[in-house]
Amino acid sequence: MNDIILFPIINQLFFAIVTLFLWRYSRWQKAISVVGNLIGFVIAIVFLLTVWDEGILTYNAGNWAAPLGITFVGDMLAATLILLTSICGMAVSMYSAGSMDRDRLSFGYYPIFHFLLLGLNGAFLTGDVFNLYVWFEMIIISSFVMITLGGEKRQLEGAIKYFTLNVFASVIFLTAIAVLYGLTGSLNMADLSLKVAQIENKGLVEITGLLFLIGFGIKAAVFPMYFWLPASYHTPPAAISAIFGGLLTKLGVYALVRTFTLIFFDIEFLNTVILVLGGLTLFSGALGALIQNNITKMFSYLIICHIGYMIIGLGLHTELAIAGVVFYLVHDIIVKSNVFMISGLIYKLKGTYSMRDLGGMYAKHPLLSLIMAISFFSLVGIPPLSGFWPKIAFISESLKTKGGGWLIAAILFGTFMTLYIIARMWAQVFWKARPEVKIRESFLYFKDHRLLHKIEMIVPIVGLTIITLMIGFGAEKVQQLALVVSDQLINKQHYINAVLGK
Repeated sequence: MNDIILFPIINQLFFAIVTLFLWRYSRWQKAISVVGNLIGFVIAIVFLLTVWDEGILTYNAGNWAAPLGITFVGDMLAATLILLTSICGMAVSMYSAGSMDRDRLSFGYYPIFHFLLLGLNGAFLTGDVFNLYVWFEMIIISSFVMITLGGEKRQLEGAIKYFTLNVFASVIFLTAIAVLYGLTGSLNMADLSLKVAQIENKGLVEITGLLFLIGFGIKAAVFPMYFWLPASYHTPPAAISAIFGGLLTKLGVYALVRTFTLIFFDIEFLNTVILVLGGLTLFSGALGALIQNNITKMFSYLIICHIGYMIIGLGLHTELAIAGVVFYLVHDIIVKSNVFMISGLIYKLKGTYSMRDLGGMYAKHPLLSLIMAISFFSLVGIPPLSGFWPKIAFISESLKTKGGGWLIAAILFGTFMTLYIIARMWAQVFWKARPEVKIRESFLYFKDHRLLHKIEMIVPIVGLTIITLMIGFGAEKVQQLALVVSDQLINKQHYINAVLGK
């Protein structure tokens, strides 16, 4: 049954190859991609239930036992993220069918899209740090191609910044791997967990941990290493921004959580640095979003702001705080993917991302606006919506921390700033009455302004909105899942025993 670990990877590889062979047939690519991601969703559910029932699963490639061979590990964190990836992949695949233009499709959008999902699944399932680096490189290459599809000037400018900073992060990551291998003679994460604890020179361990923190911090857009994100995420079409905003930065968070709960665990200096960076990320992201007029740039800065919550939770390093990180990951991946798709739909309806030129959305599309409002205010964390519940854990654990008052201030600052930013956006885009800008795609409308096409864009938005409501109103179930994940992360012996057979 352990072979099921490979199914999410094999599924995406298969459909990447199939769509590659159907390069010239964009309609077939659309249908096959949606089917492939639907199959991936079913696989992800079965995988999660299997791990829930049987515990942590492992698979050793080529029958080389850990720590010598290439190991894949399916714990509850990996299974949860595989499921979230499949949900977002399915939603964005359907959304792309209605929003992506023929030129981009003709340059291999769907094959690259599946290769990106393949890289994400591989990164979540790998059991050694060097193969994590390999999967990261696959993701960087795929995402670079996606961000440049279409060849527009702003895309190329954003892609250069994106690629340069992420390659720099990869160089630091590779350097950190080399140092870690030199210290321990191992690359297997479970084996590293044991060997790093035995190193007497704790200063060297802290420096190595800082290298990993910098490398993954750049990829997660943590302060002060986030400048590449708002310069690039708003440049591609909304479907690409949705998968980037929902999943790519969360991959950096995943890498930080995995590394600093399994390898560099319970090191006071590193935890303090992580807490400080988390608070500063909250402040800087919120202030950056405050001055934006472009909707997608505003959401890009809110990605940075909300990464801060998860970094603070990681720095607190208690079981409840880590559960809060997992809960927030579940919430944020779904909501961030959705708000970028919503921004793309607004652009299709109004022809602009500028809040100054927008207005009257609620008057013309009241039902659609109310659906959008659920994701916007989930982003804020208004109770009982999904963004509210994990913050309780962060505040509760901050109260138990010496000098935790400033952490609570940062969390509340991020929350109220997000509320103000979203309320201002809502007033300008939805309530404000202003003359319509010229509609760029008039075929979207009947004469009475009802939607004629693009149902493919609306269905995934509604689907992710329903999931957001399920997370908020089913918070008890999500918290139960998060606590199981947190228990496996904090009590790392479960992971070590599963991988090394101890």
